[in-house]
Amino acid sequence: MSDGSSFYVTTPIFYVNDVPHIGHAYTEVAADVLARWHRQRGEDTWLLTGTDEHGQKILRTATANGTTPKEWADRLVETAWKPLLETVNIANDDFIRTTDPRHEENAARFLQDLHDAGHIYTGEYEGYYCVGCEEYKQPSDLVDGTGEYDGQLVCAIHSKPVERLQEKNYFFRMSAFTDRLLALYEENPTFVQPESARNEVVSFVRQGLADLSISRSSFDWGITVPWDDTHVVYVWIDALLNYITAIGYGQDEAEFARRWPATHIVGKDILRFHAVIWPAMLMAAGIEVPRQVFGHGWLLVGGEKMSKSKLTGIAPSQITDTFGSDAFRYYFMRAISFGQDGSFSWEDLAARYQAELANGFGNLASRVIAMVTRYFDGRIPEAGALTAADEAVRETQRRVTDAAGDAIDRLAIHEAIASVWELVDDLNGYITSQEPWALAKDPANRERLETVLATAVRGLGTLAVLLSPVLPVATATLWAALGGNGPVSGTRIDRAWEWTGGDHVSPLEALFPRIEVPVA
Repeated sequence: MSDGSSFYVTTPIFYVNDVPHIGHAYTEVAADVLARWHRQRGEDTWLLTGTDEHGQKILRTATANGTTPKEWADRLVETAWKPLLETVNIANDDFIRTTDPRHEENAARFLQDLHDAGHIYTGEYEGYYCVGCEEYKQPSDLVDGTGEYDGQLVCAIHSKPVERLQEKNYFFRMSAFTDRLLALYEENPTFVQPESARNEVVSFVRQGLADLSISRSSFDWGITVPWDDTHVVYVWIDALLNYITAIGYGQDEAEFARRWPATHIVGKDILRFHAVIWPAMLMAAGIEVPRQVFGHGWLLVGGEKMSKSKLTGIAPSQITDTFGSDAFRYYFMRAISFGQDGSFSWEDLAARYQAELANGFGNLASRVIAMVTRYFDGRIPEAGALTAADEAVRETQRRVTDAAGDAIDRLAIHEAIASVWELVDDLNGYITSQEPWALAKDPANRERLETVLATAVRGLGTLAVLLSPVLPVATATLWAALGGNGPVSGTRIDRAWEWTGGDHVSPLEALFPRIEVPVA
């Protein structure tokens, strides 16, 4: 059911130095919601995620755990990172590892081409290096350490001391692309979003770009520089190339042309890599720049960025084991304005689960199905003459469908859900005002009762379609109870109100059961 357009969306590839926390899952869910929405709109969609497995940090972690970097990466990928996708119900199309031959071979090919074209030269670099970030730091990125790190310079992100390094490396002539990057940002104002992220990137590039060290020679865990086997590729250059090696660059040009360019969803702490270094590399290679780079905010716990090193990391399963994957997905996409920092609390999660999912949407579904079952033996009635109240519900269905689609195009996931929730609220208000239980007491009101419940069923099916990208489990259950045709995920989301189904409803268990387990 493709309409001819395509949508390629990526998450960052995540370091395998430790297990994932809810900050990683947040990014995965955001990209997944966008991908599911575009698929349901009939677009040729591809969602890529994966793991970043080279670099000094992985080497040191593996060594500290008495194993090799590859064995460590294999173990973490299979026991932690791939299971994360199941935990929060990610429907990714591919999972790339930077240790995959398809990546290593074609990343090396890309760099060889840059070298042959004169974009790479030999030089020496001395500076402060943060192993946690795998990045040379500017003085503005460092702060004075406190406590055990008193008297040392530490990374502002990791709060760990940086190392002073001096190496003979290979450099990418990134400074040559300063003007072209600034022109890109000006000509395409939505290339970097949100606006705060764009302003940061433009300000950074206007200061002038230095050339970029793209190799390391002090360790050997990485892709070997193709023209010099005494160097390995700098891990960030290696990592960025996954976005093209995964879709056929260097080996399947037809697939590459089909998928590229991408929409990159990244955390704001890695924005410069994606919005400055990456497009400059692609410009040098003569490849189209990404469609968009969106830098979302941080998840905060107790006012601090989610981090294992600061003991603020929360495993996604700690939430899903109690509330389920749908609630996880809904909470983080609804409660946090996508693009801004957001604070997580168990109390807010529990409150929203009860008020919005259980009482708002879940109870609505249960009431409507129960009344159709009770008053019509499960047969879905047909609407008769429509009143202003009935027409208003139908208008809401169309309006929120369009508004939600527009919000998704702006990557404003929270706004899309808020729009759809207007229909949840309208349907609840409609049922309260129309009182079908009262209508059922008088046979003279039979036709009106049919119209009210037909309108409610129609609205409920529309909600199932619109919420499918966010709540795939609950909406599939509701869809089956409504007798929807085919899978709900295969129903056009941009025409959600036109859904079709059978003529009977089936029993429906509570979509979001009451949770009595205390959370802490």
